[in-house]
Amino acid sequence: MITVHHLNDSRSQRVLWLLEEMGLPYEVKRYQRDAKTNLAPAALKAIHPLGKSPVLDDGEARIAETGAIIEYLLETYPSAGLRPAAGTPEARRFTYWLHYAEGSAMTPLLLKLIFTVLPKRVPFLARGVANGISKAMNANMIDPQVAAHTGYWEAELTRSEWFAGDAFSAADIMMSFPLEAAGSRVPYGPDKPKLKAFLQKIHARPAYQRALERGGPYSYA
Repeated sequence: MITVHHLNDSRSQRVLWLLEEMGLPYEVKRYQRDAKTNLAPAALKAIHPLGKSPVLDDGEARIAETGAIIEYLLETYPSAGLRPAAGTPEARRFTYWLHYAEGSAMTPLLLKLIFTVLPKRVPFLARGVANGISKAMNANMIDPQVAAHTGYWEAELTRSEWFAGDAFSAADIMMSFPLEAAGSRVPYGPDKPKLKAFLQKIHARPAYQRALERGGPYSYA
């Protein structure tokens, strides 16, 4: 039996969604973030030294990192049809977006989160300075990077309906979290119709809805 060690409001929601799309039976072991720090509980360190989620157990195999988990599931249970045929242009796009989602895409989004939360975490007397630093970092470095990435996504979804081509694939599952996270901080306006449509389409998928039921409350949906 597959077990997913799932942290609320995290990237592990994508693993549940993939399993639902694949029709595989699985169990969910839920972990809750600390209400004050928003960090994962110490219990996750018993599962993985870094105390991060997702982690997937499948028999004797234990896999961490969303991209590695997705590749493992697609290779181990290949009948789902959620990746393009090898050697095609779509397959190259698939590989690119699968890795981009946790590489280039997440860096500015993580910085956005850090510099949004920073002023609230420092001592009261230092909050004025922290606010100034946060505003400067967002205005001069982070927001332009987020805008560049979201513009890139919009352009790619103008080329084809999905990130790897005209067929839905696990690359779209991987890209869901960056799109949801970016859209939760700066809602997509009329200049991003493809991104808005993408989120509407994935949120309407029955497998996505079933994953929400299994995973519990998810702020980005």
